[in-house]
Amino acid sequence: MSDWLTSLRTETPQEGFELAILLARKGVGYTQPSAEIRKKLRPEYEEDADSLTAASQVIAIHYQTVAAANNYWK
Repeated sequence: MSDWLTSLRTETPQEGFELAILLARKGVGYTQPSAEIRKKLRPEYEEDADSLTAASQVIAIHYQTVAAANNYWK
């Protein structure tokens, strides 16, 4: 595993949100490393409101962590 996350610090809340999305996506990639399987499973969740809500919740939790690490950009 290579080191790709060197800091949670970002310049702006927008950059923090984008980092939260990246963290969520990386989490999926680590959980299911096969891109082929992820692509195969996508039709099952891409139109499922509960799955999309759960994905948004994961991003929100990551965003809370990033915001705290950045002292809420004060």
